[in-house]
Amino acid sequence: MSFGNYARKVRDRSLPYSRRVSALRSCVQLYRPIGFHATLGFLEEIAGPYQRDEAALLKALDVLLTSRAGWHADMRNYARKRRQAKQRGQRIPPINEVNPTGFPRIWYGAARPAALYALRYWSRNGLPALTATSDEIATTLGTLVTAVLSADGDLAPQQRQLVDATVADLQRRVRSDLWHHDQGAYYQAWNLLRIARLVKTASSHVQLGQ
Repeated sequence: MSFGNYARKVRDRSLPYSRRVSALRSCVQLYRPIGFHATLGFLEEIAGPYQRDEAALLKALDVLLTSRAGWHADMRNYARKRRQAKQRGQRIPPINEVNPTGFPRIWYGAARPAALYALRYWSRNGLPALTATSDEIATTLGTLVTAVLSADGDLAPQQRQLVDATVADLQRRVRSDLWHHDQGAYYQAWNLLRIARLVKTASSHVQLGQ
């Protein structure tokens, strides 16, 4: 079923309330910019206890729809820029160009607060296991997560440079042939990259996705 169909079920007062809540969760399955559980938690933080309050449920859906609309607008804008670049002969996008197509990397409309929420979620669920290794990049990332949460996103310039370097290192690791000879290491690198991007968004002075 499509996102739109699930969204209509959320609004349908003729349905049992539990089914409407389940429909919201199905919407989040299809659009989860900071992960499924973190997205649900962030919606509850913004909208209130949607599991038992109808006004909060409808607000949560509206917040999710607004973010998703921002993502779709970003994808359309990216496609337009790529068409223009190809017309100028630039067939391959720059390596540092962010392609929003496929899945969103930020929460459109509330990028920094959502990233900070997701990092708090990760710090309670999964991050300790990911960073409890002899991997220098993983250890560095764990330190950066602690720093960005302690400072509520306000990192020093040197720390933001370290964030950029960590993201770049993990991108190279994910894009290598790691998948072919160590899938466990690949998935660890992929998850670390997700967290590093959250740190970058949380510490960015540019209002991403606004």
